[in-house]
Amino acid sequence: MPNVGKSTLFNTLTKAINAQAANFPFCTIEPNIGVITVPDYRLKKLEELVQPQKVLPTTVELVDIAGLVKGASKGEGLGNQFLGNIRGVDAIVHVVRCFVDENVVHVDGSIDPVRDKEVIDIELQLKDLESIEKKLDKSKKAAKGNDKEILKTIDVLERFKSHIEQGLSARSLIIEEDDLKFVEDLSLLTLKPVLYACNVSEEDAKSGNAYVEKIRAIADAEGAEVLVISAKIESEIVLLDPDEQQMFLEDLGLTESGMDRLITASYKLLALDTYFTAGVKEVRAWTIHKGTKAPQAAGVIHSDFEKGFIRAEVIAYADFVELGSEAACRDKGKLRVEGKEYIVKDGDILHFRFNV
Repeated sequence: MPNVGKSTLFNTLTKAINAQAANFPFCTIEPNIGVITVPDYRLKKLEELVQPQKVLPTTVELVDIAGLVKGASKGEGLGNQFLGNIRGVDAIVHVVRCFVDENVVHVDGSIDPVRDKEVIDIELQLKDLESIEKKLDKSKKAAKGNDKEILKTIDVLERFKSHIEQGLSARSLIIEEDDLKFVEDLSLLTLKPVLYACNVSEEDAKSGNAYVEKIRAIADAEGAEVLVISAKIESEIVLLDPDEQQMFLEDLGLTESGMDRLITASYKLLALDTYFTAGVKEVRAWTIHKGTKAPQAAGVIHSDFEKGFIRAEVIAYADFVELGSEAACRDKGKLRVEGKEYIVKDGDILHFRFNV
């Protein structure tokens, strides 16, 4: 919804000022895009041990779009444009207003995060329904004889249609993984994983409040994640130097910033893992999807690495830290050689061998 703290949070996360934060609906019209680094204590430890010329963390791209209002699926409040911006993302951080502030207006006149959440859900569901019905109509017209592919497409589309018509989001439909390919081209909005970021006042930053608990109950039922964050606090923290930031957090009874927690939660939401390459020229974090095999992980660095993959030399992060270097790990038998079927684990330190 408008005026829930999205742009304030985005500005803080990207440490930028390119997304306006103003007290009126539709302040943000064009999406703002920011690339943020993923905090990872392991990278700092590897830097200490290896002392490379440079360190490159992994990143996540954030898109800050304008608030949606009731009727967005029918074009209200520039709704079609906003919904189009959501279609291109991999996951949604749904910022929910869980704070009271008479100086910040609410488009519906009162604070009710459950109502706000339902408004967004309905608009996204209606847009998905529209996409499904269009494809379903085309598929039925194209259905001739016993074309199994088209009949299967119709069956899957009918199941999603029936599910969404019950007021349920597509991600809650129990369906075979292979069947998702029949709706892949639709980029269904409610099929995307969601993290609810409950924006609270400074005094509620540590424990949340009654509004948060209402959202948490709904999220638990959906199997979604909830993060309690205060955009106001985060916007103040980002202006401090690192030592002052830690003191500020401790005064509030917090162990880490909401910004770090949000980035980490988003990374988890996308089902991503990190592996590292570590040498004197650079220590670098690389992003892969959970379950990625070694050749495909090598391909993240360069496509030639995947094409000519021979083997991966693997050291577990814990072993590297304990022994202090690649050479020590090799001497102690902690360096393993893995082939094409090896599934890379989060935190692996890898060196790839390949043919050019």
